[in-house]
Amino acid sequence: MRWRALFAFAVVALSVAVAVLVPPRLGLDLRGGTRIVLETRDSPTVRADADATDRTLEVLRQRVDALGVAEPSLARSGERRIVVELPGVRDPAEAAEVIGRTAQLSFHPVVEAAPGPASGPGADGSRVLPDPETPTGFLRLGPTALTGDGVRDAEAVLDTASGRGWTVGLSFRGDGAEWARLTGEAACAAPGSPARRVAIVLDDAIVSAPAMERSVPCGTGIPSGSAQITGGFGADGARDLAALVKGGALPVPVTAVEQSVVGPTLGAEAIRASAWAAVIGLVCTGAFIIAVYRLVGALAALALVLYGVISYAAVVALGATLTLPGLAGFVLAIGIAVDANVLAFERAREEYARARRGRTASTDLRRPLRVGFDQAWSAVTDSHVTTLLAAGLLFVFATGPVKGFGVTLAIGVLASLVSAMVITRLFADWAVRRGPVRRRPAWTGLTVRGRVRTLLERRPPRLMRYRRRWLGGCLGLLLCALAGIGVRGLEFGVEFTGGRQIQYTAGQPVDADRARQAVADAGFPRAVVQKTGERGITVRTGELDNRGQETIRAALGTVAGEVTVERDETIGPSLGSELRRHALIALGVAVAAQLLYLTARFRWTFAVAAVAAMAQDVLLVVGLFAWLGKPVDSVFLAALLTVVGYSVNDTVVVLDRLRELRRSAPRGTWPELADRAVAQTLPRTVNTGMGALFVLVSLAVLGGDSLADFSVALLAGVVLGTASTVFTAMPLVVEGQLRYPDRPRPQRERERAGRRAGTGAVV
Repeated sequence: MRWRALFAFAVVALSVAVAVLVPPRLGLDLRGGTRIVLETRDSPTVRADADATDRTLEVLRQRVDALGVAEPSLARSGERRIVVELPGVRDPAEAAEVIGRTAQLSFHPVVEAAPGPASGPGADGSRVLPDPETPTGFLRLGPTALTGDGVRDAEAVLDTASGRGWTVGLSFRGDGAEWARLTGEAACAAPGSPARRVAIVLDDAIVSAPAMERSVPCGTGIPSGSAQITGGFGADGARDLAALVKGGALPVPVTAVEQSVVGPTLGAEAIRASAWAAVIGLVCTGAFIIAVYRLVGALAALALVLYGVISYAAVVALGATLTLPGLAGFVLAIGIAVDANVLAFERAREEYARARRGRTASTDLRRPLRVGFDQAWSAVTDSHVTTLLAAGLLFVFATGPVKGFGVTLAIGVLASLVSAMVITRLFADWAVRRGPVRRRPAWTGLTVRGRVRTLLERRPPRLMRYRRRWLGGCLGLLLCALAGIGVRGLEFGVEFTGGRQIQYTAGQPVDADRARQAVADAGFPRAVVQKTGERGITVRTGELDNRGQETIRAALGTVAGEVTVERDETIGPSLGSELRRHALIALGVAVAAQLLYLTARFRWTFAVAAVAAMAQDVLLVVGLFAWLGKPVDSVFLAALLTVVGYSVNDTVVVLDRLRELRRSAPRGTWPELADRAVAQTLPRTVNTGMGALFVLVSLAVLGGDSLADFSVALLAGVVLGTASTVFTAMPLVVEGQLRYPDRPRPQRERERAGRRAGTGAVV
């Protein structure tokens, strides 16, 4: 007990210090800003491999730093992807244009004025480009005399002395000899001749073509390591050009495959809603377990508060980004933390009742409590590992904010082990040793049988007698779900289909039909328009440029008053198909991983039954969303993989009890043992389910539109997961064991088992 106290004190003290001193790292969906996913492409001379992508990342980092964005984040994802997060930037198109341009800077002599455009460079290396100073004029340029590699620095300068306004000052590497030679040759041309000009070209466009002043001597040029680019720039244009030139040319071209922007107001509302959901869910869950388990329930509620501190501190200490789905995972993990406490308390109640039947019960509850926690360890471990598998798959296969959900869920699962098996046990051990508690053991709640358990003992269920009927009913539900998928189809979000989705907030309440008609009249009849909340409007289209987005916004303004953009997401079609493939891989790997783990922990018939029940739950949730017409997006994928973990979690607890009953009563029939396993674990199932439902209902009601569908999917998953354990998994286990019974152990092994039992009998 002493080591538990020291360990718990150290963990809690460190967690409190981290929670107070270290600020959280919020994702863009909580603090607002722009997220851009860039993909590198092969150039004619360079392959876009990991090394080229890393070099491109460094160039982009310099450009972003030059833009002055506070706390930007750039990271490589895979071999060809670069994820750029720009807090506070509300225009993703402008940001993508600035940081994603190839920025091939070059300096050229002007040969002559050209009558019209020409395609591609000539045989002598010359090319014709529009003259920026003449609307209809063109200039023929000579071969490149100097490239951007010779530029050391660039900065935006306001030239008030000559009245040129904003210019871009260039500093060359070395003594600027190439620049001096280029300007000296231009100064030899006749005054007024186009050949007296020097063209500065950026990405095949002349940004400036200044003429040499008369003071520049022929053949000598400007012996300086600096120059100025003029071109009627504004402040922003000069800064953007300076950032491009300073950053240099990208090693390979890049293309934006995903763009998203979130307003800071939406993020603040999400934080507030999730915080209230966490508080209310925690209070309701705490009140429930106190009502059921009395003193030890109150101690578990205190441990839950400490669990919240430990989980939050772990997220902050690891530097994990806290996202909106991550907040949901943090809140949901409260229900998982309750489960470990309930398992231990129910085991302690059973041990006390067993001692009472054997007339050895006393007021000393230390033994029932110790046995309860020791016996619960196997089920707690198996159930937590299955949830960790789902969280790990989210981290590997998900992208963006959903990856944060996997991180916080995994942290929550691990923190719940510390909270329940160490802190709660420490509190309970301390409490049962106190004199007042020893004199009044009923205070603890461990001597109470509970209404559900009393009812089950009075009328034990005989569910497995009708196991084939239950399986038939489950098959009917499954066919209904498949019919919904086939008839209604799935409303895939832009993450899986590609396209653009914009979430607007209207200045006044708006009717969904009027909004759809306005968007259709604006030239977008195939756009999917949905109402979210009283003033929220979501528009989902295929490929859409910024001009089209402004057209839709203006059209909505005619029926909804002033309209503002709260969230804007663009996904390329290639990325959408890739995400669909990853989603299917994630679900397939989830099924395989659960099957392998459960086969290692149980017999294969147990594993197949648990995985079949889990697959049924997944299909039922998908079918429900198909019938309801709700979007299937990355957040839904997070909910679906969580359902995978929860469904197997619940089934594992019952299978663990069934395995234990089989060992204690090897001659019992499988239907009888399965009924007893369900009856003995049902109190735990009800109590744990109530804790999870409190949290999920709080998220559904208070979490806003962003988390509503997520909460609906998990609510359905919790209910279906609990039911599938009883009506799908257990009937399948019974049928499997009856058709494929355990192989009898050899005679010598049975004799050794009998001697170990101390009876000498053959078992």
